[in-house]
Amino acid sequence: MDSIVITGGNRLNGTIPISGAKNAALPLMIASMLTAETVTLENLPDLADVESLVRILTNHGVDFQVEGKRKGQAGQMGRVVKFTAGEIADTTAPYELVSKMRASFWVLGPLLARCHEGRVSLPGGCAIGTRPVDLFLDSLRALGAKIEVENGYVVASAEGGLIGTHFKFPKVSVGATHVAMMAATLAKGQTVLENTAREPEVVDLAKCLNAMGAKISGAGTSTITIDGVEKLHGCRHRVLPDRIETGTYAIAVAMTGGDILLKGAQPDLLQEALDTLVRAGVTVEPTNEGIRVSRNGTDLIATDMETQPFPGFPTDLQAQFMALMTMAKGTSHIKETIFENRFMHVQELARLGAKISLDGQDATVEGVSELTGAPVMATDLRASVSLVIAGLVAKGTTTVNRVYHLDRGFERLEEKLSNCGATISRVSE
Repeated sequence: MDSIVITGGNRLNGTIPISGAKNAALPLMIASMLTAETVTLENLPDLADVESLVRILTNHGVDFQVEGKRKGQAGQMGRVVKFTAGEIADTTAPYELVSKMRASFWVLGPLLARCHEGRVSLPGGCAIGTRPVDLFLDSLRALGAKIEVENGYVVASAEGGLIGTHFKFPKVSVGATHVAMMAATLAKGQTVLENTAREPEVVDLAKCLNAMGAKISGAGTSTITIDGVEKLHGCRHRVLPDRIETGTYAIAVAMTGGDILLKGAQPDLLQEALDTLVRAGVTVEPTNEGIRVSRNGTDLIATDMETQPFPGFPTDLQAQFMALMTMAKGTSHIKETIFENRFMHVQELARLGAKISLDGQDATVEGVSELTGAPVMATDLRASVSLVIAGLVAKGTTTVNRVYHLDRGFERLEEKLSNCGATISRVSE
């Protein structure tokens, strides 16, 4: 099993190219199942989660072809991949595939929309709370699907096809919004979804579906309207830049000091996170090429933060920001409102010398003058990279174990950081 070894103390300077967003790429790939024609996705990141989903789509009969790689700066992949679901060969998504990644459960929406049936294993994924699928299933039931859970599988059918509906989500959910929106594109009549997620990845999916011939309006607001169409066609769509990767590297340079251009990043995708970094004493400047982040000699300021659905501070940057606050002057308070059990990185940061106390979903971080390298264990995707950020400034050597979590969401992490001055390498046992 691979580990990442970091010798702390180096400032970061240079350019980091921002990859396509994982959280946008996965629903876009799944959306290709809604048409028999080819959907071409540009800027698709090369990640373990993307490869896992390719295996699931292949199981359903989707063909894929890598068109090529964009030439340019090292560490910039930008793959172009064609997905063609000419015929859905199998409407079952088995446990051994779905259990590896929660997002694969989302295939249920397109299966019901196009094939009027689906049998999908209940999902697995990283352990950051229960994250029940009730919202997914209730929205599909509202569209006319009959759903039962049998032996760990969701068995769904919609004889004659799905029917437009008016459905209000009792709780905001990005995944459930994706699934209901995809399913409604081929439903008979109009569907109005209320209390929907407003995240940029939802907007990106709507843009792609509209390019495929769907009739969707309101994406990016709390109410989305979908007028069902008989069929969708192929399209070519570019995956938006990864706002979580952007925020992660912005926090990394805030932690270490230095000056980094995050090439291709879009400030509007994470404005609240950038504003929070400014309050913490970091310089953030939008440019024509992306976002420039720097901290040269100024102290980090303890800053309170609360995670919220978009446009608030992303839960997927909470662990990284907590790592940053361990080195800030003063005491900061961090509240997690999206997922329970998302403080598993705290005990690992403490191994590096951080002073953090927990009270339910609230964390109090007392800044320290120095972190010290130690072996630490990654527990989930975002927690993993928070340990890398802490290791970049920790005195001595930090070894992050179980880094397969990192490979799920960060493309060429070590290469991008080492190109900017970090002493970081991957070690295979």
